[in-house]
Amino acid sequence: MAGFDQLLKQENIYILQVFLVLFVALIANMFQKKIFGSLSKKAERTQNNWDDAFLLSIPRPLSAIIWITAIAFSSEIIHKATGAVILEAFLPLRDAIIIASLAWFLVLTIQQAEKSYQASEKDVDPTTLDALSKLARISVAITAVLMILQTLGFSISGVLAFGGVGGIAIGFAAKDLLSNFFGGLFIYMDRPFAVGDWVRSPDREIEGVVEKIGWRVTVIRTFDKRPLYIPNGVFSQVAVENPSRMQNRRIKETIGIRYDDASKMGTITKQVEEMLRGHPEIDTNNTLMVNFNSFAPSSLDFFIYTFTKTKNWEKYHTIKQDILLKILKIIIDNGAEPAFPTSTIHLANQDILKTP
Repeated sequence: MAGFDQLLKQENIYILQVFLVLFVALIANMFQKKIFGSLSKKAERTQNNWDDAFLLSIPRPLSAIIWITAIAFSSEIIHKATGAVILEAFLPLRDAIIIASLAWFLVLTIQQAEKSYQASEKDVDPTTLDALSKLARISVAITAVLMILQTLGFSISGVLAFGGVGGIAIGFAAKDLLSNFFGGLFIYMDRPFAVGDWVRSPDREIEGVVEKIGWRVTVIRTFDKRPLYIPNGVFSQVAVENPSRMQNRRIKETIGIRYDDASKMGTITKQVEEMLRGHPEIDTNNTLMVNFNSFAPSSLDFFIYTFTKTKNWEKYHTIKQDILLKILKIIIDNGAEPAFPTSTIHLANQDILKTP
């Protein structure tokens, strides 16, 4: 009977110890949430983006670390009291979960930092920021997986060797997938275009506004509102124009007047050039030319070559219309007429046509 009472007393002691450990974990978890919640509110008033990301990311992973540490400590207490072999598995499992929690914290920090920079920094390229964020998260995840495997007793050298041999086989089997992946990487690094840019390719029937740049495909919304999904590997093989980054829009037109108005050509070209130089929407710092150009079959042609200040496509056409109407008025005011295709028939002398 005395032995039974002693056994019961020992059981009560280790249960009390386990309860005390879990209670301390509960208090510590509540305390850390309150502390970091208060600090994160204060950090929102600062200009630094990283303190916000750090303080907003730490509570949940820290909770996981606190609870897994408490559970592992409790299992060790129970193991010493009962000798249950299964409880020995909690120690490596604890280490693996702590590593996973630290990786979770780093991933959350990177995500929060990305959001903060997008919201506060206007000069940051969102495409590049997204690429750097993805690369950082992938690096953290791969490192965490390797560390967890090492903790659980797996040989990292064997895993890396297997990955090297398997990588060769996968490389041959998925060369197109890898080509698209590295194509996306080069887009992120070289930045030939970004989300929102208007792009087109003279080599392919590609033209529209970039909606998304993924690791495998880029989504372009064509001007008839259809989505166009283009593998990233294509962009390493074709030329791509980015009209969104043009400095000006060009007006290049050839205009013809009648041969009967040849004497007025000099006056017309001079007045057209003066009109362009005085136009408020023409960039006179760029090339501006108005010259008699050629003797066409039905007209004497002169050309205008100039650039508008605006890059907006709709406004450009409004300006171009205004300029063409002004040119037409200059031609008419000088008593000339725009040329159009005509044919002149010369009849032979009637005396020659008479027969003897």
